[in-house]
Amino acid sequence: MIFQLDDELWFPDPHLADEDGCLAVGGDLSVDRLLLAYQYGIFPWYAFRYDKPVWYCPKKRFVIFPDEIHVSHSMRTLMNKHRYRVSFNEDFEEVIRNCGRLRINEDMAWLGPEMTAAYIELHRQGFAASVEVWSSESSELSENSEKSELSESSEPSESSEHLVGGLYGVNIGNAFFGESMFSLVPSGSKLALIALARMMQSCGGSLIDCQLETPHLKSMGGRYIDYDEYMKIISSAD
Repeated sequence: MIFQLDDELWFPDPHLADEDGCLAVGGDLSVDRLLLAYQYGIFPWYAFRYDKPVWYCPKKRFVIFPDEIHVSHSMRTLMNKHRYRVSFNEDFEEVIRNCGRLRINEDMAWLGPEMTAAYIELHRQGFAASVEVWSSESSELSENSEKSELSESSEPSESSEHLVGGLYGVNIGNAFFGESMFSLVPSGSKLALIALARMMQSCGGSLIDCQLETPHLKSMGGRYIDYDEYMKIISSAD
């Protein structure tokens, strides 16, 4: 059964989601509703062309524990070359706009203007964060895609540095709920994810919620846990 939400601030029991994790449709993308959703592991996919917020809560959660992040030998070599600079929250808006550009022409594209505005407001209020990967080499700006799953495309800026990768998500307590990532250079999004995991290790972060399994995320240490175990972890992440 898929529940229909109204103007009241509520969600049905997440255990009632269908086998694909679909729980409800409707409601809005207000900060209060989004924060309530993430506290229960619920997240929106929003087919913006059809004006349908759709809320999901998979019964198996694909997560990365920060201390289990896998850094391959090739990634260590790349990181040791110091070709890229990684930052946090320097350009949230450009990260989310990059994540939305690649799939803008797809039938069920979800990162449209309303969703983008909602997460920018979450960031403005301190509940959403970004990781940016920068390059000072103009030749790095290639059409190399590596959408996670946790999107892609960018344009050169006028400064000496160019945004070539990154990710964004919601940060509540000690948990990070990954939303999307993009990469314009090989391994750009991997650099962002490794930086996020290491930052969370140093700050006592509990987990990175990847939402869905992908080969990209599995290769970096992602694994499934049960929803009830997941809730115990994020409920204690305060």
